Amino acid sequence: MRIVRASHEGRIVFGIVDETDVVVLAGDPLFAGFDTTGERIPLSKAQLLAPVIPRSKVVGIGRNYAAHAAELGNDVPESPLVFLKPNTSVIGPGDPIVLPPESSNVHFEGELALVVGRVSRRVAKADALDHVFGWTIANDVTARDLQQSDGQWWRAKGFDTFCPLGPGIETDLDVADVLVETRLDGETKQSGSTKDLIFDIPTLVEHVTAAMTLLPGDVILTGTPAGVGPMTAGQVVEVSIAGLGTLRNPVVQG
Repeated sequence: MRIVRASHEGRIVFGIVDETDVVVLAGDPLFAGFDTTGERIPLSKAQLLAPVIPRSKVVGIGRNYAAHAAELGNDVPESPLVFLKPNTSVIGPGDPIVLPPESSNVHFEGELALVVGRVSRRVAKADALDHVFGWTIANDVTARDLQQSDGQWWRAKGFDTFCPLGPGIETDLDVADVLVETRLDGETKQSGSTKDLIFDIPTLVEHVTAAMTLLPGDVILTGTPAGVGPMTAGQVVEVSIAGLGTLRNPVVQG
């Protein structure tokens, strides 16, 4: 099923998409389950928001496609390259990506993201998918110049608006071989399949949870295909993944 978080008539609701309607849930399904209220809202009248606000963190995975590592002149990592993005960087569909004045080279990075479904600590690969609530689309926006100059990635990855998520969470999707595409003003810039991930998703879950506890609603970004590049104010970036739809965000100058 597809779960969305939406604004309607001054309130925020969680719901299940049923063709052209949002079937309103009694609460956040991560904590309250899938009981419905009986209310239905036309999808056309609901403003979709980021489907989840991570309770504690967004975990990013760097250089998880060989071609992407190569395009930036980097070696393929020997183990997952992990970084963090703050939950304050999260925005939703249609929200603007704000280019900070501190950077002159901000890149898009379209990615598959997983939403953690329960408290997860030292999860074995064999059990990893049992800890996934669902799947969504992410754009791991990166200030490339600051990434290179700072050494550490907290600033380059962590500006407000640098983690668009959405448009919903799909709870039942085979992600072994799905196409991730990014378009800038309608022109395809990235196109790669998750079958080419260097470290597959169970490996990522095992590796991350060996070091830190993941909480329900936390998000793991699984890596971006080759083709990353700069965005400028006035452009529109779209990330599409088969089975998940399209995440669309305009770009503005801060």
